[in-house]
Amino acid sequence: MKSENSNAVLIAGGYGVVGSQIAEIIRQRHPTIPLLLGGRNPDHAKALVKRLGNAEAVALDLESTSPLKDLSLKPTAVLNVVNDPHDYLLLDCARSGVAYVDITRWTERMSAAAVSVSLEDLRAPVMLGSAWMAGVAVILALAASESFSVIDNIDLDILFAMADKAGPNSAEYMDRLSIPFDIKVNGKVEPRMPFTDPKVVDFPGGYSGKVYRFDTPDQLTLPSTVGAKSVSGRIGFDSESATGSLAFMARIGIMKLLDRPMFDGVRRGLLYNPGDGAAHEIVIEIEGKNREGGVSKQRITVLDPKGQTHLTACGATIQLERVLGLDGLSAPGAGIYFPEKGANIDAALNLLRDNGVLIEGLAARSESRFKKAV
Repeated sequence: MKSENSNAVLIAGGYGVVGSQIAEIIRQRHPTIPLLLGGRNPDHAKALVKRLGNAEAVALDLESTSPLKDLSLKPTAVLNVVNDPHDYLLLDCARSGVAYVDITRWTERMSAAAVSVSLEDLRAPVMLGSAWMAGVAVILALAASESFSVIDNIDLDILFAMADKAGPNSAEYMDRLSIPFDIKVNGKVEPRMPFTDPKVVDFPGGYSGKVYRFDTPDQLTLPSTVGAKSVSGRIGFDSESATGSLAFMARIGIMKLLDRPMFDGVRRGLLYNPGDGAAHEIVIEIEGKNREGGVSKQRITVLDPKGQTHLTACGATIQLERVLGLDGLSAPGAGIYFPEKGANIDAALNLLRDNGVLIEGLAARSESRFKKAV
């Protein structure tokens, strides 16, 4: 890798299901930024490289202790869309002074990554952006929280369409249905099991059904960033039978029995059966006190007609623009960041709406503030 900086952005996994959509959004918004699409089989990216222009497919080995060393130039930022099992890419970026965005880690691995990079002499921002849909949910929760003086509770409820597209990493993210996780309840840390404590939610697309607890980093970061006393994440599928079956298997211990390497194929087959595409929906509900001290509730709905991979790509682009200062605010300094820390809310809303994401329930933001972010 050459030592001089370039303004190129490396997307690790840049020609996969999510990575290719990220590349297309970046190219539409930033035609002059060179894109490096990294992966094990660069030949698979030929058609995408040609379509994008100003792009190059590069070999990237995440089993190497220095994945960046064989690149012909030093990127200004790396956006990681694939699992980095040994943190080699994360640490190589930290030690090379390259801005880094990661959207792939479940809560336990994200916490471990934060510890690892905190021990490094950072010279660039590290964005641990693995909150739901690469931070879209937490940024919208942050936007809604501005009208509250006290936040008692935030519920993040997800509707995952059975026919939606999904990248292979989504199977690993959901492959934790037998593992307890911690959440904040009235300011105290308490353990919860996946697919417990159901509630019925009405989603913006018209579906109404049960959602169950699951592990997402939003539940770790939001209590600190917005001061919420309790944060809960739940998920359900747009098939009552599929949701009920998973809840039943979790309740009677089948998922725990399947949590062995010999059953990897069986277990992931239950969770990863991607379709051709369907809408992805989120409901965010906040309860607390408003600025006048009265009881307040707010309900925000999100519907992306292009599905969860597209919404993830939008979130990832928001995070990349933030660490590079391409969203109307100055780039952050060296340090560890989460999507809602220092977020440019107006710019994020603008990007989401430009890409066809339907958002309802947010209080109107001032025209002057909105224009600053454009």
